[in-house]
Amino acid sequence: MRNLITEFKQMRLHGMASAWEELLANGPSSGVDSSRWLIEHLLKEEHTDRHMRSIGYQMHAAKFPMHRDLAGFDFDQSKVDSNLVRQLADLSFTESAQNVVLIGGTGTGKTHLATALGVSGISSWGKRVRFFSTVDLVNALEQEKAAGKAGKLAFALLRMDLVILDELGYLPFSQAGGALLFHLMSSIPA
Repeated sequence: MRNLITEFKQMRLHGMASAWEELLANGPSSGVDSSRWLIEHLLKEEHTDRHMRSIGYQMHAAKFPMHRDLAGFDFDQSKVDSNLVRQLADLSFTESAQNVVLIGGTGTGKTHLATALGVSGISSWGKRVRFFSTVDLVNALEQEKAAGKAGKLAFALLRMDLVILDELGYLPFSQAGGALLFHLMSSIPA
């Protein structure tokens, strides 16, 4: 049986918690059983709605270039180890601050798989994810430094469970930008 008062308080519905306590104090003649059924269903729907809105927000905040998932990846047409990728999809490697590097030629599905891992992390595991093209990240770091706000982006990325860097090595960036990227990566605790 659900503890409604605890759930009300967890959802910051303190007024409802007080009202429920008063309703219980008035006894069974006050329609507690039918009220309980209604409230339990309303709470269940509120939990579901908050969870879905949170996923939507996190997907938007991740800034994926497009939505990709593992169901849409054709493992038969790739040399990728599907068992390993499915194992990585739970993002347990993030708990021990391990890195995953996807290496391969153009068109081999690295971006698709990286995005799918991020989507899985958000939708199934409640992880905070941020996707960057590496050149875009370097440009953002350079702009931040020029504006005198160096470190703000690094601080934001430290709160992420997973940061995906795409296209590392495909497009060149300045030596100063490379130094900023290296500094960012070295400042992340392992």
